[in-house]
Amino acid sequence: MADNNRSGSMSGLTEAEAREFHGIFVTSFIIFTVIAIIAHFLVWQWRPWLPGVDGYKTSQIENIMPAATQPTAELV
Repeated sequence: MADNNRSGSMSGLTEAEAREFHGIFVTSFIIFTVIAIIAHFLVWQWRPWLPGVDGYKTSQIENIMPAATQPTAELV
């Protein structure tokens, strides 16, 4: 017959199963948070989203020439 230990839980998990799920959830949440913090730090180093005293001088994208207008070496 069905396991009667599950009757007191709204989730249907036993206490051991709930503890195991909680451990996995907390571990994965911490890993996700660390990855998000690292990603935000790297983006901040690449392009800060709060300008300095002089504001944003130029965008890094403005200095890139389109591929069609780049000088090409002529083949001899």
